[in-house]
Amino acid sequence: MTEPSTGGFGRWLDEHGTHPLYADPPEPGGLVDSAVYTAGRRQASPASLAETYRCLQERDGSMAWIGLYRPDEVQVASLAREFQLHELAAEDAVNAHQRPKLERYGDTRFVVLLAARYVDRREVVEFSELHLFLGPRFVITMRHGEAPDLVAVRRRLESEPQMLARGPAAVLYAVLDQVVDGYAPVVAGLENDIDEIETEVFGGDPNASRRIYQLTREVIEFQRAARPLLGMLDGLVTGGAPDGADEEVRQRLRDVFDHLTQVVERVDGFRHLLQNILTVNSTLVSQQQNEEMRSLTAASYEQNEEIKKISAWAAILFAPTLIGTVYGMNFDLMPELHWPLGYPLALLLMALVCGSLYLIFKRRGWL
Repeated sequence: MTEPSTGGFGRWLDEHGTHPLYADPPEPGGLVDSAVYTAGRRQASPASLAETYRCLQERDGSMAWIGLYRPDEVQVASLAREFQLHELAAEDAVNAHQRPKLERYGDTRFVVLLAARYVDRREVVEFSELHLFLGPRFVITMRHGEAPDLVAVRRRLESEPQMLARGPAAVLYAVLDQVVDGYAPVVAGLENDIDEIETEVFGGDPNASRRIYQLTREVIEFQRAARPLLGMLDGLVTGGAPDGADEEVRQRLRDVFDHLTQVVERVDGFRHLLQNILTVNSTLVSQQQNEEMRSLTAASYEQNEEIKKISAWAAILFAPTLIGTVYGMNFDLMPELHWPLGYPLALLLMALVCGSLYLIFKRRGWL
């Protein structure tokens, strides 16, 4: 039994009691599977954390593998008391939303991974956080999302007792391998989306820019999930792996490293390709806008020409109307009313004004 640590999480342990150590904590369904292994073979399948602790102490040379799904503070506090987990790592495990990393606290390692899966129905990439605590005799896996399938990982290792007998290092390798293998369908899905975007861009789809931006965000998130694992795996291969990481484990970790390198290189290529597609799309949109502006300018010019003609004819027709209006007022004191040549003069005046206006507008190109 260990002394509770001081600080935020340590105070939580104090408030909830540290005795008796093996009292069953409340378990709201977060415990997915718990097993105690000896020489790579399952010896017990405890139904609670407290029972797991008892089985582990009763079997020398054994290893416990505890799998949880979205554990609560009570479960994490129980694990922290039993396995002397550092309070900072325990707080990270409760709060989640951590970046991929590997931290060492004495003999315990705390690993954060981001698994990814491609949802074909919605054409989006979903990320799930996975935490691992690895000590000399225990492995704790905490999933905060649907991926990866740790049941398949456990089944695979149990079918290879010689590998599982290597302890926490073998479990860490298997989990990393599952996470990296899960990246392959995501890469294929993103590649298919990029092909569709290229078709949309050259097809003039107005929503192409938005989809390019959304896909770029997914690629960036994918880079943030995958790229930190390169440094992590490199450190594990060169001597930072948990106890039991013999040459066989290191060779398998190198294989995972190679697969991950290919994934990261392809994702980096996706990001550059999307930047080029965005540039091409912007160019095509600009060209389309220029064509529309030229069309609008041509239409506006034609409208101006029509307006000029209408205005010119309106002015020509207005002149005789004005003269006729003056003579149509029928005032007795207008001398032209009693002049024999008044009517022919009015018509001549109208003809001269209209003719003059027609020549002026014709010379200016309005008619």
